[in-house]
Amino acid sequence: MVAVGSALRVLGGGLYFYGFSVFFLPLSQDLGLSRAATSLVFSLARAQGAFEGPVAGYCMDRYGPRPLILIAIVMSSVGHMLLANVQSYFALLLIYMGVVSLSFQAGFMDAPMVIANTWFIRMRTMAMSLISASVNLGGFLLTPLLAWAIHTWGWRSAAFGSGVIFLLAGLPLALMVRRSPESMGLQPDGDPPFRPTETQQRGQTQSTPQETHFTLAESMRTSPFWYLTIGTALRIIVLTAVAVHYVPIMVWKGMSQTEAAFLLGAQSFLGIPATLLLGWLADRINKTKLMAVCMLVAILSMMVLIFAQEHWQIWFFLPLFTVVEATFPINWSCVGEFFGRTNFAKIRGTMIFVQAWGAVIGPVVAGAIYDRTQSYIYLLWGLAGILLIVTWLYALVVKPAPALHRRAAPA
Repeated sequence: MVAVGSALRVLGGGLYFYGFSVFFLPLSQDLGLSRAATSLVFSLARAQGAFEGPVAGYCMDRYGPRPLILIAIVMSSVGHMLLANVQSYFALLLIYMGVVSLSFQAGFMDAPMVIANTWFIRMRTMAMSLISASVNLGGFLLTPLLAWAIHTWGWRSAAFGSGVIFLLAGLPLALMVRRSPESMGLQPDGDPPFRPTETQQRGQTQSTPQETHFTLAESMRTSPFWYLTIGTALRIIVLTAVAVHYVPIMVWKGMSQTEAAFLLGAQSFLGIPATLLLGWLADRINKTKLMAVCMLVAILSMMVLIFAQEHWQIWFFLPLFTVVEATFPINWSCVGEFFGRTNFAKIRGTMIFVQAWGAVIGPVVAGAIYDRTQSYIYLLWGLAGILLIVTWLYALVVKPAPALHRRAAPA
């Protein structure tokens, strides 16, 4: 299940999340769009994901993740094929929002995390880290190939080819998804199947860690729910502002588009060991305090990018900035640990309803600031200030008191 979730994230990360930054300049130049207008496409798609989050969460808790994964694969595939033929800004908005991104968040981003939270308890953070790191792996493996395809055949042919890859690689993966270990007679974390006779002889329960299972309403009445939700929403502003404008920012720093795309691939690759290392640490030390420290590191990355004068200096930005994305599995592991497995998708979907607006705000504001000032310097200083607020919010998080009346394991 971790391998399937990871493979889905490779596809989505390489061809969609990081891929949009590679499409950014050629698409905007071809259609004659400003950077704010091009960013708005990405942002509106994220706003769409905000409204889908609670509905997708309810559906996954009720029916499992596989149906939404199948829908997302088909929609992403058809959408990229249609995207290759857009001739106007209206058509771009209609196809990108109405087809390409309609179910992407649910199928490629939410569903793999639901899989990890359902199949693991003790090793939850590491499972989520492996899946999350696959977004970076996709950026490292597929985004440079996508940039080469755009340079060789043009962005329209590259978009059509992305649609074909989504369909051919995604459908077999979706068919391998299983709902839960209990549905197959198994236990979380790969523990041996439950044996009543042995349990009765020992006079104790199975070794699987005891869980509490908060309802959505119960979780929303706790302060950790809101600290994590708001802190992560602000962090998403920083991540998406930089991710969507990554190539333009590096071009502003004096690089060519090809060099910037290569740097984006290197950024993605460095995120893999960062995510795995932080996931390993998070299972051994306080998760929320670790996230707070990581945000301080991210502030340092902004300082490096602001004051870098030479290309070699920007390389110091890469490993430092990876922590912004690498802490996502720790964030969702906290949610699973604090609130349980039974209603995880609904709780996550409700959090995403708030957090996704960060992805709406970040790219558009970044584009507007550049259009007005012809510089990214004011944006970078603003992002450093936002990261300082995120650090404070994560430092406030403590584990909520367990819901003792909810101990039943998920069906």
